[in-house]
Amino acid sequence: MWSRRKSMSRWHRKVRYGAIMRNCATISGINLLRVNALLILTLVALTARAGSPRIERWATANGIPVYYVHAPEIPMFDLRVVFAAGSARDGAQPGLASLTSALLTEDTAALGVDDFHAALEATGAALGAGSLRDMAWLSLRSLTDPKAATPAVELMRAALLSPRFSDEVFVRTRKQMLAGIKSEEGSPDALGAKALYRAIYGDHPYAAPTSGTETAVSAFTVADAKSFYQRYYVAKNAVLIVVGALDRMAAEKMTNELVRGLPDGEGAPPLPAVKALAVPHAVQIEFPAKQSHLILGQPGIARQDPDYFPLVVGNHVLGGNGTVSLLFGEIREQRGLSYSVSSYFEPMAVAGPFVATLQTDRPRQEEARKVLHAVIKKFIDDGPPLAALAAAKRNLIGGFPLRIDNNSKIAEYVTLIAFYGLPLDYLTTYPQHVAAVTAAQIKDAFKRRVHLETMAEITVGTSATP
Repeated sequence: MWSRRKSMSRWHRKVRYGAIMRNCATISGINLLRVNALLILTLVALTARAGSPRIERWATANGIPVYYVHAPEIPMFDLRVVFAAGSARDGAQPGLASLTSALLTEDTAALGVDDFHAALEATGAALGAGSLRDMAWLSLRSLTDPKAATPAVELMRAALLSPRFSDEVFVRTRKQMLAGIKSEEGSPDALGAKALYRAIYGDHPYAAPTSGTETAVSAFTVADAKSFYQRYYVAKNAVLIVVGALDRMAAEKMTNELVRGLPDGEGAPPLPAVKALAVPHAVQIEFPAKQSHLILGQPGIARQDPDYFPLVVGNHVLGGNGTVSLLFGEIREQRGLSYSVSSYFEPMAVAGPFVATLQTDRPRQEEARKVLHAVIKKFIDDGPPLAALAAAKRNLIGGFPLRIDNNSKIAEYVTLIAFYGLPLDYLTTYPQHVAAVTAAQIKDAFKRRVHLETMAEITVGTSATP
C-alpha cells in the first residue's frame, strides 16, 4: 500500500522517534509525564502525516455494501465477500459453518475438482475461503491485468453462486475435519480453549468449537451443507471488500458482476447478548505433560463497545505488550514461573472473551496461579502505572502504520470495519483514540468490566502431585 515516499517517511519517523527517546533519557528535573505526553502527541502527528487508507463505501446493484480502498502502488487487488455465516450460526450442528466454507472452493456446477483448480492455477490468482465464530468469507488475490483478473473473478463468482457440493469433495473434507478434531485432543492449547469457551458461554452460540465435534461432524450430510449455504450465503447477509490498484469505476463493475444473481435471502438475526458469569467455574483437564496450562477467562467486549479503547489499551499494559507487559515482568522475569504469559481481549459481534493464560512447570503451578491472580487484581484496583501506560501508547501508535502497510493487512482491517459497522475513518482516528485514553479511564473500565472473582479457570495438565 505504501509508496516509496511513504516508506521513507516511516524510516524518518523511526529515526526521529529514536532521537526523542535518547533525549528523554538525558532529561532531568522535567516532569516525565509531560515528556511522555509530548512524545505521544509527536507520534500521533507523525502517524497522521503518513496518512491512512481512505475507505469509500457504496452498494452493488443488488444492495450489497462495498468497502473500497484505492491502492495503486502494486498492480494487484484483494477482493472479499464476507457473510454473517460463522460457527455462531451452527445451531445444533457444530462445525457446519466450517465445513460449508471449505466446500466452496473445490468444484462448481460447471467444473470438477481437477478442472476448477487447473483453471484457477492458470490465472495465477489465489482463491480462498474460511470461517470464524462471527463470519465466513470467500477471498481472491489477483493481478489487475484483465487476462488474469477476468477469469479469476469468474471462477470466484462460480464458487460463490454455483458450488457443486459433490459427494467426493464432501467425504474428503469431512474426513479432514474429523482428523483435525482428533489432533486437537493432543494439543493442550486446543483443549483449554474449547473448555474455556464452554465455561464462559454456556448455551450461547459462541460456546461450540468452530471445528465442530466428532459426533456432529460424523453425522453431517451434503444436504446439511447445502441448506446452510442457501440460508446464509445470500445478498442481504453479505458485505464486499476491495483493496488494490483498481479505480472506482473498475471496482464497481467488478463487484456488481461478482454478486449478480446472488439470491437476496435474509440477513442473519442478531446474536443474543452474552450473560456475565455469576460464579467462578474451575475445570481440570488431565493431560500427560510436565507443563501445566492455566487459562482464566470471562466475557469481554464487542467490537462497538464504548469501553473498547480503555480496555484494549489497558490490556496492552497488563499482558498484551509482549515481554514488557506487567504479567510478563512479574511472572516470567521476576520469578521465572512461566515460559509464556499474556492476556488479551477478542472483540466480536457480541462480547468476545477476555483471556489471561500462562504455561508453567507442574510443581510451580499453584505459585504461578497466585501471582497471576495478584497481578490482575492489583491492576483492577490501582490501574496502570503511568510510565507503563505511556510506553503502551507509544507502542500502539508508533507501530500502527506497520499494521496497515500492505494490501493484505488493509483488507483485514477493512473487513472488520465493514462487517462490524465501524466508522469509515477508524484507521485514521485509531491513534488519536489510543492517545486520548487516560489511566483513570482504564482503572474505571477494568473495575466495571473485569471480574476476577467470577472468572472461569481452566487447567490443562496432570493434577497428581509429582
